[in-house]
Amino acid sequence: MPDQTATGAPGQSGARGRYRFREYHVTTRADPMALPTYEALCVTGEEHNCGSESGTLHTPDELTRWIAQHCARTDHQQYEQTVRAILRAEPGAWQ
Repeated sequence: MPDQTATGAPGQSGARGRYRFREYHVTTRADPMALPTYEALCVTGEEHNCGSESGTLHTPDELTRWIAQHCARTDHQQYEQTVRAILRAEPGAWQ
């Protein structure tokens, strides 16, 4: 609800307000309509990382296959994995 004490402040044109919200609990769930994506980055190296990237893949098996192929070619064994998923916020009851 607007806090009317902040309206009409000097040097301000138009109405200005402060809003206060009650506390509520929010949970997140993966959106079942959006598939997650997977990426890997080779971070093997002493002075600098290899930097080879898998690109966007759509299954963990595709990611593992890319890592296995890169490892077989280069003997690199350190990878950073990124998983992206669309999440839905589900607000709970007001408290």
